[in-house]
Amino acid sequence: MRRKVAIIGAGNVGATCAQRIIERGLADVALVDVVDGVAAGKALDLSEAAPLEGHDCRITGSTNYDSIRGAQVVVVTAGMARKPGMSRSDLLEANAKIVGSIIPQVTANCPNAVLVTVTNPLDTMTYLAFKMSGWPKERVIGMAGVLDSARLRFFVAEKLNVSVQDVDALVLGGHGDSMVPLPRYTTINGVPITEFLPADQIEQIMQRTRDGGAEVVKLLKTGSAFYAPASSTADMVQSILNDEHRLLPACVWLTGQYGLNEVFCGVPVRLGASGIEQIVEVTVTADEKKALHTSAEAVRQDMKLVDALLAKS
Repeated sequence: MRRKVAIIGAGNVGATCAQRIIERGLADVALVDVVDGVAAGKALDLSEAAPLEGHDCRITGSTNYDSIRGAQVVVVTAGMARKPGMSRSDLLEANAKIVGSIIPQVTANCPNAVLVTVTNPLDTMTYLAFKMSGWPKERVIGMAGVLDSARLRFFVAEKLNVSVQDVDALVLGGHGDSMVPLPRYTTINGVPITEFLPADQIEQIMQRTRDGGAEVVKLLKTGSAFYAPASSTADMVQSILNDEHRLLPACVWLTGQYGLNEVFCGVPVRLGASGIEQIVEVTVTADEKKALHTSAEAVRQDMKLVDALLAKS
């Protein structure tokens, strides 16, 4: 049986994610979008590139959710893009309606899938998907930490003129202004960046990481980031489909880890075929833990807004 990934939303993030997945040869892709012709057109374009890219993965595009039936992984990217001056919280109500309309279709057609949310505000939309689906917490995951860590890795490599392949990094917390990059866990071939850079330059890189999405939005003016988010999502999908047990930062439901309970927040996890296999608790300082709790509290406030919206529906 051929492996299958469903991607809901054929905008820049969804279409590029589909491209990454099929060109890595990971799985067939069913692309769905509410706008007639968009998913079908992008799927056909990507299919016609297959002979040149050298893969035999199939991609279909449709407005019909029947096409996603049986997918092992479902990726939700549909939603409004963030505009200049707009915070992730500003997106909450509009995107909650969009994601809220998608989840029943996902649960009906892919009851055993692992669900990966990408729609912003990321942590809150993951909570909405978790509540609406009723699925186990291990199978509802938000893509955020991989992206934030990738941005941090690039900024460090750029600053020190080293290969990005030698840089590892870890970012905890919500996907937004309150995220918590950890310099102690940011290394070049195992050597902490504190050995290479003074504290003020490290903080500049950490702040640029927090502002990473907003920086792209400001430059594009009419859109938001999609190449790096798509690659980050594809890494998570790959670890799930290939049961790679990779240690990746992701937005997950915490049940006491790091002193946090019943909140979605970004932490390191082992990711395999069943979804989240283990939440890994790394050692954090008192200041790092305080920052993580502050970030989680910001997510918790938005979760209350989701609860209010669900109560009205």
